[in-house]
Amino acid sequence: MANNTNALFSSSVLPPGGTTDLVCFSHLRWDFVYQRPQHLLSRCARDRRVFFVEEPIFSNCSMRLDVREADSGVRVVVPHLPEGLRSEIAINAVMKDLTRQLFMDHDIKEYVFWYYTPLALSFTDHLKPVAAVYDCMDELSAFKGAPSELPALEKQLFRQVDLVFTGGQSLYEAKRGQHPAVYAFPSSIDASHFGKARTAVDDPEDQAHIPHPRLGFFGVIDERFDVELLNEVAAKRPDWNFVIIGPVVKIHPDTLPKHSNIHYLGGKKYNELPDYLAGWDVALLLFARNESTRFISPTKTPEYLAAGKPVISTSIRDVVRPYGEMKLVEITDTADEFIHAAEKLLSRTDGSEWLQKVDAFLENISWDKTWAQMSELIDEVIERKRPARTLPLNGMSRRAGAAAITR
Repeated sequence: MANNTNALFSSSVLPPGGTTDLVCFSHLRWDFVYQRPQHLLSRCARDRRVFFVEEPIFSNCSMRLDVREADSGVRVVVPHLPEGLRSEIAINAVMKDLTRQLFMDHDIKEYVFWYYTPLALSFTDHLKPVAAVYDCMDELSAFKGAPSELPALEKQLFRQVDLVFTGGQSLYEAKRGQHPAVYAFPSSIDASHFGKARTAVDDPEDQAHIPHPRLGFFGVIDERFDVELLNEVAAKRPDWNFVIIGPVVKIHPDTLPKHSNIHYLGGKKYNELPDYLAGWDVALLLFARNESTRFISPTKTPEYLAAGKPVISTSIRDVVRPYGEMKLVEITDTADEFIHAAEKLLSRTDGSEWLQKVDAFLENISWDKTWAQMSELIDEVIERKRPARTLPLNGMSRRAGAAAITR
């Protein structure tokens, strides 16, 4: 088996047709919330095979890999490990074996690695992709419960990948000195999808009974959510109704404010969101200002705008720049500021000029454009490395060819 593995992972002979698969390693579940990874990799799957490898699930079942094809064509890979397997050394050894099984079962020969989590280095750093990308969408080490080894593994990942993409401008500014090829790709938009909210007329059943004015939020409700701000504003304005959509994770539901004018509707599917948005009067970015939100670039900012909804946000850096500076989004941090901004928006009788500015801004961004730019950069890396990969190895790693890559 060892000889076969070396042939599989180290051969310098390209497969027939030169088809390149993409193998992604993610800390997120494919079916959790439809966000940046789903937008990008679904577009990638139009042209090549994409394998989305999730973190393992521990249970009393036997060790195995579940592979299924999502509607987008992405192959979702879920490792199942025995409940009693808790040693990091043992887990990484098993993950190496399961990764080898995945490559052999699906005849993965020429491949690009796409990392969302540095933790995957522990079982992939011996492999030889034709190109490797770190799509750094968040500062994961600042999140609640983040493993202590994340910063060190990220430094190692920087040394091994060819390209680093960041999920926002502030994250780019923090990472650009750590790698020679760092590119900012802030949150983008599927404008036609969220634009449906401008014409939708059917209010979802669980929202239809909620009186107006409605101020809404959708997204993951975790340590980044500004519980205190919501609590204070809802208490001060009992005549306003707050619609909160999304799963609650890493915080206890009992810690969320409980007022009769706050309506928690749970998680919704991506294709349902425009219908909910259509019934809101104001859309909210209720993010606390702490270490976990320092570098975030919320995808919901352009999504709210594409829906034609006025937006209030706390002073998240990547919302202030450019949305706040362009007067597309109201920026507030206190309950009184929030109430003043909401009153102004709710009393506005003509938002046509603002909407024209919104549409002019959104014309320049899309997930299609973002993926096209990313794909071009990856193709450039592959072409630059190709001469080194097609020569006999003679004891030299294919990574030696990457030394000549410059931005």
